[in-house]
Amino acid sequence: MRTWQVQDVMTTDVAAVREGTAYREIVDVLTGRHVTAVPVVDGARRVLGVVSEADLLHKVELLGQPHERRILPGRRHREARIKAGATLAADLMTTPAVTVPAELSLVEAASIMDKRQVKRLPVTDDLGRLVGIVTRGDLLKVHLRPDADIRRDVVDDVLRRVLGVGDDVVEVTVHGGVVTLTGQLDRWSTVHLALRLTAQVSGVIEVVDALGYAVDDAPFAALRAGGATPAGIA
Repeated sequence: MRTWQVQDVMTTDVAAVREGTAYREIVDVLTGRHVTAVPVVDGARRVLGVVSEADLLHKVELLGQPHERRILPGRRHREARIKAGATLAADLMTTPAVTVPAELSLVEAASIMDKRQVKRLPVTDDLGRLVGIVTRGDLLKVHLRPDADIRRDVVDDVLRRVLGVGDDVVEVTVHGGVVTLTGQLDRWSTVHLALRLTAQVSGVIEVVDALGYAVDDAPFAALRAGGATPAGIA
């Protein structure tokens, strides 16, 4: 079962600048391409850093203000002051850039964005060369998948291929990314696996459980998973 990866939603026509690109040229690129940040690359298109609107706005915010008089100003203020006086991408960029490979899953990419508090991720190949960029908005594209495509993946990949469940055993309906599974399976562990794998199908927002089972093997499943002996089992 294949889940969507960064390469499925990333933009490949990426605007980028070099270390020696001037402030005004960077502004022109951002406004001309309607983007909020650009990767900074070297001659081999290896990603060195990223210049965002936030990096550029320090000049608007601080340039011309009196210099900080405190003996030990905060680190963030010092960095902002330096960027306010910078004129080239090499001094404006945030580095090192947080990059990801094209084969990374969308779930992992979203986790990195959240942990690192970034809105976009340059995508690189094995040599660190820029091949694309993925944004928060791109990650949401997975939820634009047609319901018919989602249902096909659930039926073909989850039920038939992984679980070996026949077409007449479980009814699969999808509406707006919400998948409902209805039917009767052999045991609780099979139901549990069907629900878990269905939730991992790209584009699924929610899984509604309308499945029954003939045998409750939950205690034995817990035993296999955790090694503990359930109550009542010697």
